Amino acid sequence: MGFEVSLDYSWFVIFFLILATFTASVFPQRLPGLRSGTYLIMGLLATALFFASLLGHELAHSLVARRKGVEVEGITLFIFGGMARTKSEARNPVDELLIAGAGPLASFVFAALFYGLAAALRARAPIPPAEVMFSYLGLVNLALGAFNLLPGFPLDGGRLLRALVWKISGNLQRATWVATTAGRGLGLGLVALGVLGAFAGGTLVGGLWLIFIGWFLTNAAGASYRHLMLTQVLRGVTAYEAMSRHPEVVDPELTLDALIHEHFFKRPYNAFPVTVHGVLVGLVTLSQVKPVPREEWPNTLVREVMTPLADTSVVSPDTPMIDVVQRMAVAVSGRIMVVQNGRLEGIISARDLAIWMDRASLVD
Repeated sequence: MGFEVSLDYSWFVIFFLILATFTASVFPQRLPGLRSGTYLIMGLLATALFFASLLGHELAHSLVARRKGVEVEGITLFIFGGMARTKSEARNPVDELLIAGAGPLASFVFAALFYGLAAALRARAPIPPAEVMFSYLGLVNLALGAFNLLPGFPLDGGRLLRALVWKISGNLQRATWVATTAGRGLGLGLVALGVLGAFAGGTLVGGLWLIFIGWFLTNAAGASYRHLMLTQVLRGVTAYEAMSRHPEVVDPELTLDALIHEHFFKRPYNAFPVTVHGVLVGLVTLSQVKPVPREEWPNTLVREVMTPLADTSVVSPDTPMIDVVQRMAVAVSGRIMVVQNGRLEGIISARDLAIWMDRASLVD
């Protein structure tokens, strides 16, 4: 459908945990007496279908978002499920409501589909392993949809709550504050339940999972609110307005020994633009110098270890800062060079963003 789907490294952890749970616990309890190979096949199929339905949940969000004019970068599956990565917020509360509600609705549709398959098999051609597998997948999707409707940001229910408050108040910032506050409260509540379950209820593994999920929700809610505040403060701001002007630069013919002693040891920076007569040719970072043995520093030049211009994150002075922030998130060095006609005009680093975050806190 035109959406890039990627797997975070943490996804492999949850994949094998779910596979192990299905194979060694869920299906043997629901249908005892089968061979271990049968349980393994059931587990593999159920795990694949579960993640296919989870992907369907995120595709539902993405399709509605695209239809409503919100650009979707792609979908990432990770340890806590999935996430549709969007470049902007919904334009109005009704769009937010439709985008947020599409995911849980898709999960409920998948639940009905799996329950229907189980019922059809039971009535026409009984195949106990398939019936159990489809029935359990129906239950899992039902639970997934219901959990996502809990009213705490960034869950879908939190987004629905935000849409409602946004519609009533007409203020996106206030609506986000209400939804993220609810998200933090929900996260802390799950942590408390996890502690009770792990240390008082005798369900150690389940309790630890609740603690882990609650911790994630609490942090994600706070991060979502800070991101919105930063986005609002940066709206209309260009790279030229936010950059640090006249950054200190180094020559590509400088030795690493001179770079270390004359620059890294005397300045609070971990990276320097590399220029020739004002023209940017690359970027050198402290992490690029560290692998070089100390005895080779006097004979190794900056140009031999630096990141060349072609691999450096570069923007023009009139680039919106909203776009710059997104590029910084994937930039290896965490820095963006501001260049016009090949000449270095400035640099944008995490320190510059921190200044704007302080400004964002003034309207918090």
